[in-house]
Amino acid sequence: MAGRRRRWGAGRAALACVTAFVALTGAALAGAAPAGAAPADAVQKGRPVAPGVTYEEFGIKAAKGVTHAHLLRVDLGNPKVRVDLLYPGAVASRARISAMADTQGAVAGVNGDFFNITETQHPGVEATGASVGPAIAAGRTLKAAVPEGQRFGPALPPGTTTEDVFGVGTDGRARLDRLALAGSVRTAEAELPLGGLNQYALPVGSVGAFTSEWGSVSRVRATCGTDTDRAAPCSTDTYEVTVRDGKVVSAADAPGSGPIAAGTTVLVGREAGAQQLRKFSTGESVEIEHSLVAATDGVPYRLALGGYPVLSGGQPLPGLDNTTSAVRTAVGIADGGRRVLLLALDGAAAYRSGLTIAEVAGTMRKLGSEDAFSLDGGGSSTLVARKTGASTVSVRNHPSGGAERLVPNGIGVFSG
Repeated sequence: MAGRRRRWGAGRAALACVTAFVALTGAALAGAAPAGAAPADAVQKGRPVAPGVTYEEFGIKAAKGVTHAHLLRVDLGNPKVRVDLLYPGAVASRARISAMADTQGAVAGVNGDFFNITETQHPGVEATGASVGPAIAAGRTLKAAVPEGQRFGPALPPGTTTEDVFGVGTDGRARLDRLALAGSVRTAEAELPLGGLNQYALPVGSVGAFTSEWGSVSRVRATCGTDTDRAAPCSTDTYEVTVRDGKVVSAADAPGSGPIAAGTTVLVGREAGAQQLRKFSTGESVEIEHSLVAATDGVPYRLALGGYPVLSGGQPLPGLDNTTSAVRTAVGIADGGRRVLLLALDGAAAYRSGLTIAEVAGTMRKLGSEDAFSLDGGGSSTLVARKTGASTVSVRNHPSGGAERLVPNGIGVFSG
């Protein structure tokens, strides 16, 4: 995997001119009339949130009108500052960003990855709320990426995958990378590749592992759809085996639900994977291994979450959409990974035209980012930060749905 380095080609220059028209305008408070045109660096002076963390808001003059942006600048070079994953304590769960930030003691944060928000194509199947991409919290692996055809969210830019992540290593530096699942299930008779880890969708014909990190939501969704069609029917050939302390303790013909105890792994198989699991017998010894392998050489990750890259080495990726404007959330990396910029657009009616993905890339570059990564947008876009003297965060933008959406994870900023 170390050799799987990304090479986004020379088509970046074409998008550079597309995004060049994006100009930052003068500061304007949310809900106020948009400010007039101003130089690109005319942003409201940063207001301190905590040592090493500042908050700004400003207007952006885009193709479909002025939108309003909220920005956190995070200095990872400050020894008091770190970022980590905000999440509700289980992969298959959702909560408000403000609640997760306060529970975990963050001073600020934004929403994170796209997620399994609905299951209208599969009547009777519960939407899990689980995120699309890999997730690591406090250095602990939570989940791997679903197949690309099972992804929720806009189409991925060419050359990107559901394995792409924004991450911060144990060295305290931010970077973009790609995390692939490596794992196996071994018995005395056979060794099976592991196709999934705490995912709401498993590859066709595979075996996936579910641990206590998953939560209590039904595992049926993992056997619905195909690698290329999220709406395809659920598999009729499934099997589930429960392994506790290295031995098979039970089996079932269909995926179940309920919490999974520590030291227990539930193996879910579909099609060929189900047929393999039917060969397991109660009391049989099973060894399960799994890890997330980075595409680039580097230190282990303390934080990682999914989305997709839009800017690499200061240049927009080729093929970014430049027609669909929407409310967006993005994270940028500057100063060789020592600084992070967290951007969320305002969802108030006056600014809801938003930005295209190409405009997001251009905006993040103008703000000083060398690399940038798009996170979930629309009604999910939320930025929170503490006000002076406060012990809890406040929502700084206007979520487009009128209230904070429940989301599976986010990026939390911690200081102190």
